[in-house]
Amino acid sequence: MIAPQSKLVTRELNLLAISDVVVQTIYSPNIRQRFADVDMVISCGDLPYHYQEYILSVLDVPLCYVRGNHDREEYGENGYRSEPVGGIDLHRRVVRERGLLLAGVEGSLRYREGPNQYSQSEMWWHVFSLLPGMMQNKLHYGRYLDIFVTHAPPLGVHDKPDLTHRGIQAFRWLVDVFQPALHLHGHIHVYSPSERVETVIGRTRVINTYGYKKIRLFDPASGLLAP
Repeated sequence: MIAPQSKLVTRELNLLAISDVVVQTIYSPNIRQRFADVDMVISCGDLPYHYQEYILSVLDVPLCYVRGNHDREEYGENGYRSEPVGGIDLHRRVVRERGLLLAGVEGSLRYREGPNQYSQSEMWWHVFSLLPGMMQNKLHYGRYLDIFVTHAPPLGVHDKPDLTHRGIQAFRWLVDVFQPALHLHGHIHVYSPSERVETVIGRTRVINTYGYKKIRLFDPASGLLAP
């Protein structure tokens, strides 16, 4: 189902993509000055809800998110909650926000007991659930998807050989077939500046958002992205 239309994007849109680790330069009083030009925040999971809510409230822009395999209920002043208040959950949903077409899938491969973990087969079903909305996008807007948001990476891109960090077959299929302008993911921690965090597959930029990445998007209807 496609969400109600929001403010249409102009020529340039600045995205702040976050995942996996709290960045103190973001979780600070200086965030408004440092990220004053950000139009949308996208969370790829494994982050405290209060951290995401802080960013949302201070920047006063839409927050779209998926949960990671370490996301759990969190206690706040209004009691327990299982999501960042005010955010837009992308899991198994296709939405339109600020003129962008977004969809997402939460979690990682199942490697132990815990939340938001799935088999490869279950991930295929999550991806298939997005197809009706993507077909509607193609009919109404002339393109299937601008941004695919996941916690885990696609198979063979930025992933690791161990089960915990192995990529998802269905995500790679979606990227190969539908070629969204961006595939943003988290889950893969980056410990060295030499580690690859961005890969181009056809027209799609696959970006590991560990910590944060600031991304400029131009003319989403054509899929053109600034480096």
